[in-house]
Amino acid sequence: MIFVTGASGNVGSALVDYLRARQIPLRLGSRSPMEPEAVAFNFLDATTFRSAVQGCNALFLLRPPAIANTRTTLNVLIDVARSQGVQHIVFVSVAGAGDNPIVPHHAVEQHLRQASEGWTILRPGFFAQNLGDAYRQDIVQDDRIYLPAGAGRVAFVDTRDIAEVAANILIAPTDHQAQIYTLTGAEALSFDQVASLLSNELGRSITYDPASIAAYGLHLLRCKMPLEQVIVQTILHVGLQFGQAETIDETLPKLLRHRSRSLRDYIQDHRHLWQKPLNR
Repeated sequence: MIFVTGASGNVGSALVDYLRARQIPLRLGSRSPMEPEAVAFNFLDATTFRSAVQGCNALFLLRPPAIANTRTTLNVLIDVARSQGVQHIVFVSVAGAGDNPIVPHHAVEQHLRQASEGWTILRPGFFAQNLGDAYRQDIVQDDRIYLPAGAGRVAFVDTRDIAEVAANILIAPTDHQAQIYTLTGAEALSFDQVASLLSNELGRSITYDPASIAAYGLHLLRCKMPLEQVIVQTILHVGLQFGQAETIDETLPKLLRHRSRSLRDYIQDHRHLWQKPLNR
């Protein structure tokens, strides 16, 4: 039995699809459980942890973007899960988290690594799905990608590939004990190139508009994003200016045992996300 957090997100929902396809028993943590597999669970309410993980032998752990204090949330869940017999935890961190204590994932990594086994850490780079989530409104409304990334290049990784790797590890964790995997796409693209891919697929001009740090933070606040989340997202994107997401790692296709998806694949599969709404 695998307990899945973040089942409604990009990685989590794809993971659930993979596990269901393989008929693996799973339990979904949810603040409003509606599906038969779902149970009451809230990262901000530790009283929900024990009953949620009881009877499970594996945990898929994903940090909700709104949670900045992982020590009193995710780390507490880790301790409860282990006390209830969970034998392996797969945590989706971010690239660079091991050396960056400002990033909330860092504290979770350090907590997991106190044990000599029973965990695997995935460190994906920037998600291709950011185009359809964090960047979508700017693309649809203003035909632009607006970020403080300068001329930085990004080896985008598709969350469907991350989910497939996580599923494989959760099902057969023996060869992945105490391993940390950096997961990136196979090519590093500038945001000008990303804008060109979108333009070609959508049939209209999409541009990349480099933002200043201050202007980007103000932009996110105007979009009603919580301040702590604004700070984290800004830091992550500013880091792109210094090449923090441009390095291509060959681990992903080895774990998948097939070619990883490209950013072009993602855009072609999801072009409907950036269509202009029809005027009524």
